[in-house]
Amino acid sequence: MLTRRSLLASTAAGLAAPLAAPVVIDRASAATPKNVVVMAKQIDDIIAFDPAEVYEFSNTEVNANCYRRLVRPDLDAAYKIAPDLAEKWTISPDGKSYTFKLGKGSTFESGKPVTAADVVFSLERVVKLNKTPGFILTQFGLTADNVNSLITAPDEQTVEIKLPQAFASSFFMYCLSANVGSVVDKATVMANATNGDFGNGWLKTRSAGSGGYKLTSWQASDHVILDANPHASVKPNIARVIIKHVNDPAVQLLQLQKGDADIARNLGADQLKTLNGNKDVTLSSSAQGSVMYIAMNQAMPELAKPQVHQAIKWAVNYEAIAKNITPGTWSVGQSFLTDALPGALKQIAFKQDVAKAKQLMSEAGLGGGFAVTMDYISQSPYTEIAQAVQADLAAIGIKVTLQPGEQKQVITKTRARQHQLAMLVWGTDYFDPNSNSQAFCENPDDSDQSKLKILAWRSHFVDKQLTAQSVAAAHELDAAKRIELYHTMQREFMERAPFAILMQQTQVAALGKGVSGFRVGPSSDFMYYGNIRKA
Repeated sequence: MLTRRSLLASTAAGLAAPLAAPVVIDRASAATPKNVVVMAKQIDDIIAFDPAEVYEFSNTEVNANCYRRLVRPDLDAAYKIAPDLAEKWTISPDGKSYTFKLGKGSTFESGKPVTAADVVFSLERVVKLNKTPGFILTQFGLTADNVNSLITAPDEQTVEIKLPQAFASSFFMYCLSANVGSVVDKATVMANATNGDFGNGWLKTRSAGSGGYKLTSWQASDHVILDANPHASVKPNIARVIIKHVNDPAVQLLQLQKGDADIARNLGADQLKTLNGNKDVTLSSSAQGSVMYIAMNQAMPELAKPQVHQAIKWAVNYEAIAKNITPGTWSVGQSFLTDALPGALKQIAFKQDVAKAKQLMSEAGLGGGFAVTMDYISQSPYTEIAQAVQADLAAIGIKVTLQPGEQKQVITKTRARQHQLAMLVWGTDYFDPNSNSQAFCENPDDSDQSKLKILAWRSHFVDKQLTAQSVAAAHELDAAKRIELYHTMQREFMERAPFAILMQQTQVAALGKGVSGFRVGPSSDFMYYGNIRKA
C-alpha cells in the first residue's frame, strides 16, 4: 500500500527510471516534492491499461496522458475535432474515405519515431483483439478479415481509412479520438507478444505510447505512478505523477489540507463546502458526459414489466438527492445524453409521485410489492444515494437489499448480466451522441454471442425501434436531422427503457496551495497532467 512513508523519493536518479523499491520520505516533511504531483482519487475501477481493452474511467484518464491519437476533441470546444498526431486530414464527399497526414517529430517512450505503420497496427489490433471497447471501431464495418485492406499506410506519414458504408463524419472522427484510437509502438508491443495476443498480456500493466507520460507502476486499488516520457515532443512540467487510491472523500480532503496530496479528485458536497473561502485551494470543474443510472435486468420477471420501469422512475426523489447529497457535483438529469453532449434533450420528465408509482405497481399486478437486490459502488456519494433510493422504493413496496462492491466488481457483475438492479455511472466513450444512444438503446442481438455487449445488452433490454433509430442517426449525414433523431430517441427512451437515469455529473478537482494547471475536462479523455505546475 502506498502511504506517506512509502512515497517514492523524488531524486533525479529515482525519476529517471522505474524504482525497484519504495524509498522512505521523512514524515516531518509537510509538502510533497516539488517535481512530484500526488493526486488522491478513487481508482478501484482499473482492470488493465491496454488501449484495446480499457473501458473504465481511471485507466482511460491515465491513457490520455500516455498515448496520442490521430485526432482529439478540442479542450476549449469539445464539439470540435483538433489535430494530434495528424496535422491535417481530408474526407471524401461520399463520407467513406479518410486520409490523414502525420506531423513529424513524435516519438514513443522507447525512442522510436511514430509512423503511419504504428497507427495502422494500433487500429488493426483493436479490431482483431475485439475486446470490450472494440465495437467502437468494428461498428463501422471493420472486421478481422477486411481491416488490413481498409486501413493502410501508403507512406510513413500517411494513413488511409476506407469505410464499407457512409457514416456521419463527426461520429467516425470522435471514435478515432477515443481511447481505442491510442497509437502504440508496434515494434515494442510485438516484441512482447505471446500466442498471437498482439502484446495484450504485456500492455495490461505497461504503456508503449508517445504521450507526455509513461506508466511506471500500478497496484490494483492502491496506486498508479507515471513518469515523464523523456522522448515526448511536448514535455510535461512535472516529472512524476502519483495517483493514490483514496476511497473516502473526507480522507482526500484531509490529505489535501495536510499537504499529503496536491490534488483531490472526488470531494463531495460536504468537503467542498468546507473549502469555501479557502484562498490556498483552487477548484476546477466541468460538466461531464457522465450519467448515474439504475439498470433493471429484464431477466427478472418483476423488472420486465413496463409499469415497474415507470413506477421506479416516479418513486425516486431526484431533487432531494441533488439538494441534500450531491449539491455542486451531481444535478438532476433524466436523459441518456447529458447537457455537455450534442443533442441533449434538457427535459425533466419525472419527479417523485408515490401515489402514481403505487398505481403503476398495482397495474403490474404487484400491488403487494416484491424483493430485489441492488448492486452499487461502495463509495460516497453512491452509498448515500443507494440508501435514499432504497427508502424511496420501499415506499411503493419494493424491498431493496443493497449489495455494495468495488467499482470494478459491480461493473464485472453487470457485464456478466448477473445483477437485478444496479446503480452505476456511464461515461461517454467519445464526444458524439452515438456513444450514449448506442449504449442505452441498441441491442440487436441479445444472445451471449452478441458483438455489442454494452448497457442495453447487459440488462436484456431489446427495443427494435430504438435500436433502428440509433443506427439511423449514426448514418445520418444531415446534422440537423441527426439531432432531431436523438431528441425523439430520448423521449421514447424515458417512456420505455428499463433504466432510471438519475443524475448528470459536474466533476470538481481541488488543487492545493501552489498547484495550478490541472483543468477538469468533460470526460476522462480530457484530463491532462502535462500542464500541472507547482510553485
